[in-house]
Parts: sequence; C-alpha cells; structure tokens
Amino acid sequence: MITRKSKREIEKMQKAADLLVLTHKEIAKMIKPGISTMEIEQFVDDFLAKHGATAEQKGYQGYKYATCASINDEICHGFPRSEPLKDGDIVTIDMVVNLNGALADSAWTYAVGDVDEKGKRLMEVTKKALYKGMEQARHGNRLGDIGHAIQTYAEGEGFSVVRDFTGHGIGPTIHEEPHVPHFGLKGKGIRLKEGMTITIEPMLNEGAWESKMDKNGWTARTIDKGRSAQYEHTLVITKGDPIILTDQDRDVPPIA
Repeated sequence: MITRKSKREIEKMQKAADLLVLTHKEIAKMIKPGISTMEIEQFVDDFLAKHGATAEQKGYQGYKYATCASINDEICHGFPRSEPLKDGDIVTIDMVVNLNGALADSAWTYAVGDVDEKGKRLMEVTKKALYKGMEQARHGNRLGDIGHAIQTYAEGEGFSVVRDFTGHGIGPTIHEEPHVPHFGLKGKGIRLKEGMTITIEPMLNEGAWESKMDKNGWTARTIDKGRSAQYEHTLVITKGDPIILTDQDRDVPPIA
C-alpha cells in the first residue's frame, strides 16, 4: 500500500534527515587514503547514538552494520571492513537514520584521494542523473518519468543504469511501496501524488549494468569489474518541486 504522509510525519522525517545530512558532512571530512570503512562505520554508530538516533538498517533482515560501504566495483550493500581505503578508490556510504521513529535514507559516493578523470566523471554523471530524476518527481507525473529521465541522461553520457536495485517509498518502515526504477518509459507507471515520500538512488556503472552477488548474500558488484557510483536522496512529492529532505546544499540547524 502506498501512503501519503501528514505534515507532522514529514516534519519528523525532516529532523531525521537533518541528522543524516550532518553525518554525511562529517564522513566527507574523514574520507582519505588510509582510513577504513570500519572506522567510518564505528563513527556513524557512535554519532547517531550521541544524538538519540539509530541506524535503521542495522538488524534489517539480518544485516549487521549501521552503514553500507561499497568500494569501486561494488554496486551496493558492501560490508564495512578493516582494510584501508586506497588513493584513487571511490566509495559509496549508504545509511538510514531512525530518529524517534521517523526515517531518512541517503547514499553518497566519495572520492578517496586522487581519483582518475573517468572515475570523477562517473561520480559527476551519477549525481546529475539523480537530480534529473528528481526534476520529474512531482504531483501528477508518473514513476516512468523519473526512470526515463535518469536512463536517457546516463546512457547518453556513456554509462549504464543498474536495473536490479531501485528506489522506494519510505517511512515509517525502511522499504515501502512504490518501487522507484531508475529506467523506464515516460508516461508509464503509477501516478505520483502530493505527500508521497520516496527515495531516488540511481546506481551507474562504467560497463555493463548487470550485477552479481557476493557469497555473503548482500553485496552486489558489477559483472565486468567496472566501477559503480550511487547518489540517493529522500524526498517529498509536492505540486511543485519536491522537498529534498536530505539536501546537503542547505544549512542544517544544530541537532540538540
């Protein structure tokens, strides 16, 4: 069932999103060659606890960590690990914050040290693809309009769009209807309505879009060892531009 959130529910989600934004901004300061994703994991767990929040994906269907940390050819759901990040890596940190029962979800790809031009372009196009999709996320449009905008732009820039993982509705549970594909046909799919809260989170690959699963049953990676990047926002559908709850380009009020 697809739900539309009340003003009060959205206000609570915004507070969770504010904390999530602050967490990502702290991670951005930490990312450098030599740090491990397990150190980032431990920071996130402690930082959220300090502010009265928890990581919603920790324990979700048996997942053990507060973050997903996906490096280079890992598409999503990479496990944090103790091996240090290397100069030239790209790493996506994905997390869902639960603050007083309200959720916010955001992933961000970070450059580790000096990343080559192709890697930088992959990150740039993926981030822009997210915003292309969000431009279509408004009352009266259809889900296919979001996916079509992302796919058309990404493939036009020479990258492929992962099909196996999608955005989703969110709050008060981590994954709600509808599924939000990052590919598709314009004018197709369910109609978006004011008050819906969804994530848009395109994953773009350097090579083929297909994925394969690691033995851990969680981590998906590219089939050809090409790198993958992902950017994700939680947003609210309105009759105009969406409200980007996890927007990092705004001043976030201090968290008590």
